[in-house]
Amino acid sequence: MLRKGTSTTSDANVKVSTLIGEGAVFDGNLTIPDTIRIDGTINGNCSCDSTLILGESGQIFGNINAQNIIISGSVKGDITAKGKLEFLPTGRLVGNIVANTLVIDEGAYVDGKCTMTSDSATSSYSSSVSEE
Repeated sequence: MLRKGTSTTSDANVKVSTLIGEGAVFDGNLTIPDTIRIDGTINGNCSCDSTLILGESGQIFGNINAQNIIISGSVKGDITAKGKLEFLPTGRLVGNIVANTLVIDEGAYVDGKCTMTSDSATSSYSSSVSEE
């Protein structure tokens, strides 16, 4: 599990440049060029050019678009991962998934549709979604 002060194999070597701490609430869309860890609440869409880590106490009420995503908290919105999307046992999602690689640990909860893609298909899917 992704708890404060601990790490899994997936995030052991990840340098976090931005942290939204437990108890913090951010209202609005968030765009981050580097890795972010969220232990608080985001009310809006999140876009990250690198890795987005959602800690066990973290919540996102909006869509997520990132290169790699590790979910240990809860998300209500759609997720697009250009690389790897990983749900740890405490991870929860109500929304759809578009991912190149998907790992769902036992105990995680996912309620939505899943589309597995290659890198080039993910880009064309994102473009067609924004045009709707």
